[in-house]
Amino acid sequence: MYSIGELSRRTGVKVPTIRYYEQMRLMEAPERSDGNQRRYGKPELERLAFIRHARDLGLTIDSIRELIELSGHPDMPCTDADRIAKEQLTSVRERIARLRKLESELERIATCCTGETVGDCYVIRALSDHTLCRDEH
Repeated sequence: MYSIGELSRRTGVKVPTIRYYEQMRLMEAPERSDGNQRRYGKPELERLAFIRHARDLGLTIDSIRELIELSGHPDMPCTDADRIAKEQLTSVRERIARLRKLESELERIATCCTGETVGDCYVIRALSDHTLCRDEH
């Protein structure tokens, strides 16, 4: 059995986050010791590792909850799990596209500045006047 601190060390998930996952019902309320300490077993360790990996991939709490529910039915088709992964992939690709636009605009703004004083600074002017931006971002 693991204490919440040991579970945190083994998974890299902070203690308050573990408690949050319990409140969000991604993890079951743990057993308690005689001293009222939370006690976790291997299944909770594995569940927390699953949640951490899913969060690292950017999945939402609701998506993780749905995946956990699906994992409890190993004989079901994995259509819904595939759908969740594809939706996340689409979301990540959209964010990457937005970030590329931001990168391009920031690069343009940063290299256009020829002023030597803040009063002549193109960066300051561009941030103050959105019409100076080349594209919508």
